[in-house]
Amino acid sequence: MFETIKEQPADKILMLMQAFREDPRDGKIDLGVGVYKDASGNTPIMRAIKAAEQQLWQAEQTKAYTGLAGDPGFADAMVALVLGDAVARDNVAAAATPGGTGAVRQAFDMAKMANPDVRVFVSDPTWPNHLSILKHMGIETVMYRYFDNDTGGVKFDGMMADLAQAGKGDIVLLHGCCHNPTGANLNVTQWQAVIDLLNQTGATPMVDLAYQGFGDGLEEDAQAVRMVASSVPECLIAASCSKNFGIYRERTGLLMAVAQDGGAKKLNQGTLNYLNRQNFSFPPDHGARLVTMVLTDDALRADWKAELEEMRTGMLALREKLAGELQRLSGSDRFGFLAQHRGMFSRLGASPEQVETLRADSGVYMVGDSRMNIAGLNAQTVPLLAEAIIKAGV
Repeated sequence: MFETIKEQPADKILMLMQAFREDPRDGKIDLGVGVYKDASGNTPIMRAIKAAEQQLWQAEQTKAYTGLAGDPGFADAMVALVLGDAVARDNVAAAATPGGTGAVRQAFDMAKMANPDVRVFVSDPTWPNHLSILKHMGIETVMYRYFDNDTGGVKFDGMMADLAQAGKGDIVLLHGCCHNPTGANLNVTQWQAVIDLLNQTGATPMVDLAYQGFGDGLEEDAQAVRMVASSVPECLIAASCSKNFGIYRERTGLLMAVAQDGGAKKLNQGTLNYLNRQNFSFPPDHGARLVTMVLTDDALRADWKAELEEMRTGMLALREKLAGELQRLSGSDRFGFLAQHRGMFSRLGASPEQVETLRADSGVYMVGDSRMNIAGLNAQTVPLLAEAIIKAGV
């Protein structure tokens, strides 16, 4: 049987990580891997998470399964964090998943159950794993214009023209904030125009929210998804706890199915439970339990929010410093968009050849499409990166 299996293409980011590890140069800079790093290059355990783990270790009495959808307290806490009071809790079905990726996969599964011929409209570019999962599932993917390589902003007119081709039974995949891989986001007026278009066409929005709190703040980063959820008949939301709680390896996520018709919740909840059962039975609980403890304890929540804000403002400062250094070296403001982007990532706009030059000549590692992880920088490496970018002719 195994002789008939075809070799799958290697993950480009994992290959980049391996190449970085094998590079003997002292001044190398890793801007490829998509995890948050502090100034010393470590991915820290957040203070509130560490405190919650200590409490849990003392208090936990069993490792028995939770329900098929996970612990209800986790769903309640996350729905409140993401949606606030934009939608009644009774209108939201929710299920815990192994990470935000698990929520994305379950959402695609639910969409395909509802419509075997579903098409998923995806931004150009998007997180590569969106495309990989859709291809693996045999779901038709339609790209819509999104990033303007020349300006570093959003090709909004092109985006709207492409999304006008979506219709009832289709899914439009949107990034809730901190667009990955570009860092370029829609403004409130543009979000409202997208919502109006979705209501005209009947297409169903699916929001991938992986970076709440990394852009403009916890509440600000939830504004778009709240606008969507409160304004369309139904939507899907895949939320991740990997970045904003720093629990990458605990694989903690939540899929929400929101319907204005409260009577749909029972069917949607049963469907989410069923999908969990088919894929992994019961979801993991450790990370979800920690998140629940942090969000429902006043002291832990306050400390978590404070540390998350430190991370967010630290990345903004790095963006501004890099944009300023590039302006100084280039004598132009053509890199000013880097300060306007939000989240961990920005797409530099370099060609694959220039990206290779950055790696070969300066030890700067970024994905071939010139996506770079701003969190991979610190105050010492920003000037080195700026000099390397100008030297490479970007």
